[in-house]
Amino acid sequence: MSVIIALFLGLVQGIAEFLPISSSGHLSILQNLFRMNYSDESHLLFDVLLHMGTLVSICAVYRMEIKEMIVDGVEYLRLKSDSNSDEPVTLKPPGRALLFVIIGTLPLFVFFWIPVSRLFFNTFFIGFALIITGCILYVASNFIKEGNKTDKTMTLTDAILIGLAQAVAVLPGLSRSGTTISVGLARGLEGSFAVRFSLLLSIPAVLGATMVSIYRAIAGGADFSLLPTYLAGFVVAAGVGYFTIHFLRRLMINHKFGNIAYYCWGVGLVTIIWTLVR
Repeated sequence: MSVIIALFLGLVQGIAEFLPISSSGHLSILQNLFRMNYSDESHLLFDVLLHMGTLVSICAVYRMEIKEMIVDGVEYLRLKSDSNSDEPVTLKPPGRALLFVIIGTLPLFVFFWIPVSRLFFNTFFIGFALIITGCILYVASNFIKEGNKTDKTMTLTDAILIGLAQAVAVLPGLSRSGTTISVGLARGLEGSFAVRFSLLLSIPAVLGATMVSIYRAIAGGADFSLLPTYLAGFVVAAGVGYFTIHFLRRLMINHKFGNIAYYCWGVGLVTIIWTLVR
């Protein structure tokens, strides 16, 4: 793998991971279009670092919220375990958000066993899934009224349904962020909070996938001689991802979230046509 390819794929990962256009779908299309065979066992380490880069982006943007969630969760457990306290213990909003992130992650364990790896090489399916993603974004933006739920009023049902949306979005071409944000809006979440909860929900998923991929990379004989090249992609993914998150938040504030539907439709249609004629 050349440095140019690593930088390019880091750029794609940093943009597509957060904008509702499916990073897995775009990386698969590029790999099939330009025959970039970076996804074999020897390059799994690169895939790990790309996802770690976008994870760093999330943690950098929402560092204060993450800190509050952890502190409040630990404090809640400490007070609950204090046998000398007779006062009722309740979770504060950050602690509730942490609980719902954990609950929303659980559906992934059900869908984890569904074999979807072959679909990453099926560009016709990916193109069709991108069109579906566009439809989801368009409906969420034009036919669903933004609610006012935040971490103070979000319900257990909301977390489960958004978690199910994240689990279904393991299919390449279905945008994880687009699907979870859209379901959040449908459940009455406030727009900015829907974006924040969607991105925070991805943290356990990325960490879990990273642990599995690291094991597979080491077992498969990762090429550590290419580590400097891989790190270049990591840095680009992290830096671009940081600014893409802010751009996504701005799109939601300005009510232009649904405009990305046209892009998904265009890329999906082109991908299907290219698949049929090649």
